[in-house]
Amino acid sequence: MKHCSVIILWSVILLSVISVTSAAEDGLETENQKVFYYLGMALSENLKPLSPTGDELTLIERGMRDALLGEPIALDATVYGQKLNELVQQRMLAGAEQESWASGEYIARMAAEEGAMTTNSGIVIVEIVAGTGASPKPDSTVKAHYHGTLRDGTVFDSSVVRGQPFTSSLSSVIPCWTEAIPLIKEGGKSKITCPAELAYGNRGSGSIPGGAALTFEVELIEVVN
Repeated sequence: MKHCSVIILWSVILLSVISVTSAAEDGLETENQKVFYYLGMALSENLKPLSPTGDELTLIERGMRDALLGEPIALDATVYGQKLNELVQQRMLAGAEQESWASGEYIARMAAEEGAMTTNSGIVIVEIVAGTGASPKPDSTVKAHYHGTLRDGTVFDSSVVRGQPFTSSLSSVIPCWTEAIPLIKEGGKSKITCPAELAYGNRGSGSIPGGAALTFEVELIEVVN
């Protein structure tokens, strides 16, 4: 739980940066200003699980400024550190529940697509290109290209964009991949929609919110072994 507090602390730092760099609206003139503005954009991802309101953002900035300026702080860090962790967990769970409901509808839409196949575990697979080579086993090492998106189309990760294929054992990836990739033959490409429970669950990961269904377009380049 200490990890959450550290992340949020860094996120709070960005608020003071943003308040300075965005005050002049179009004042991103120097490279240094642009770097600090980008820092704010990057770190802001860590506050999203809290879904803070405008008033809460004001309080966060006030606490940050008081601490930096050496103003007396009357709050017990032990007590309110724990309260902060509890709040983070509550809001993350609430957000995951909402996302899970929306993801259920999304998976149903994917399952209704022409040619879609749904496995017993709830994975939806649509073959894009039929492969002609070998099929991997659940513990095989594979080389593949993938393009991962959230239900709204947001790209969260893509080896295609990076231009570098992904190589890994299927025993070391999310359960959705362990089950679905063996259904593709070398040279084949499929669209795979993963329920949250077979991906990153209610905790999410990075820019992936808790409870999120994920869609991957996966091209199986090679079964390495």
